[in-house]
Amino acid sequence: MFDALTLVTGVAALLLAAWCGWAAYRDQPTKDWHFIGMAVVTLLALVQLVVGIVQLARGEKPEQGTTIFVAYLLGSFACVPAAGFMSLAERSKWGSVTVAAGGVVLAVLEVRLYDIWGG
Repeated sequence: MFDALTLVTGVAALLLAAWCGWAAYRDQPTKDWHFIGMAVVTLLALVQLVVGIVQLARGEKPEQGTTIFVAYLLGSFACVPAAGFMSLAERSKWGSVTVAAGGVVLAVLEVRLYDIWGG
């Protein structure tokens, strides 16, 4: 797996989590600029999904199995958008908390992806 992309995606997810956590601390819902941040993090996860699939198509294999690797790739891609949609349903500070939690979950998934690939 492309280690730098995994690191950048994980750090971006943690930055998004901190940003939305700060908004929640100030009793603010997610705003338009938060959704721009979510889009950036989602784009990074999409690039990682494509890179992972291309590596699998080239014949490279993760140490802990292809099925679990693909499952984690798909989960990491869906994590932040799902949190973003849930934050639209809750237009209070709890929407920001949801996105912050989604960012933390994505960062943990990135660590696990690195481990599954054999890092």
